Amino acid sequence: MVLSKGFEIEMYTGTPQGEIVGLSDKIVGALDGFVREPDSRNVEYTTSPSSNYENLLCALLRPRRELRNYLKHLGDYTLIPGSTLSLSGSDRFFRSDPANPYHDYIEKTYGTKVVTASVHINIGISDPELLMRACRVIRVEAPLFLALSASSPFLNGKTTGYHSTRWGLFPQTPSHVPLFASHAHHIEWVENQLAAGTMQNVRHLWASVRPNGDRRPYDLNRLELRICDLVTDPIALLAITALIEARLLQVIDNPDIDPLSQSSFSPEELIALTASNEVAAASASLDAQLKHWQNGRNILARDWITQMYQEVWAIAKQKGFSCFLSPLQKLLREGNEAQQWLQLHAVGFDSRRVITQAIVATQEREIELENKLCSSLVL
Repeated sequence: MVLSKGFEIEMYTGTPQGEIVGLSDKIVGALDGFVREPDSRNVEYTTSPSSNYENLLCALLRPRRELRNYLKHLGDYTLIPGSTLSLSGSDRFFRSDPANPYHDYIEKTYGTKVVTASVHINIGISDPELLMRACRVIRVEAPLFLALSASSPFLNGKTTGYHSTRWGLFPQTPSHVPLFASHAHHIEWVENQLAAGTMQNVRHLWASVRPNGDRRPYDLNRLELRICDLVTDPIALLAITALIEARLLQVIDNPDIDPLSQSSFSPEELIALTASNEVAAASASLDAQLKHWQNGRNILARDWITQMYQEVWAIAKQKGFSCFLSPLQKLLREGNEAQQWLQLHAVGFDSRRVITQAIVATQEREIELENKLCSSLVL
């Protein structure tokens, strides 16, 4: 068995000089498959679920190529990597849909803390109780995936002390989300939040991981990992996804893997430990000192990821996707995007130069992958 996978990709649009410009109202009106976010400066596209990594690679690239062509039509605009308003603009909100009351609530309640770009990784699991256990495991391990994906060390032209400023500032909502012991527990909790107004609607659950489906919280069919910063390189994103899939296949195969039964901590203590790990991963990503959910032992994020990689490699190989998992080694060796940007910053590159170089590198990487691996696309 392999699992279906799909992505929700949020990206900023703007100029080659790194200025982020709101164009989503035009994009959504002109191109199929794109949806607006509350702020017009980023736009989202979604890939259809697929179990095939080659198909997913091209599904990630194709909308971006179409979007780039459309942006050229609008003027000298491009796609801007990173997960925060890296160079400027966090002082005000640019509404994409002024008449939308939910957007009104978001702007008034959270301001520009939510004007971020990210990737949400969806993995298909249709059995609701298995899905809840999978969510429990990935919830306590989500800091590892944040550590791999961090790409937001700048805000308004300055370093912030975070590798993922996005997750460091993001208003996780509601403020306390439990480890759901069962599907019934999840349903009861969501209904209570809606009644209390701590959630405005079923989408208003902004935690690192959530169960998702066509009629939440009742009909669920996938795990949605929401913690990752935007990973612009599709090969790196697929490697992170392959690690999640292989880990979930391991979880599915072994019912004993469950924080509720395999940890020395209570559920409440696990939530506190995980929150602390998320803060550490947002600050130092792969170099973060974390506490393992099983027994609280100290472990570096990169060492924990390496250990997981070694454990699940055979599963990925048996299922035929180990070649998509193996680039994780390069990511661990060379660092994530935030770490690479901060290395440049440390030797004298200002934030604007870092971002403008990343804009060029992102486009060149897309062209390289299209030519090598998606040659069926019309370029």
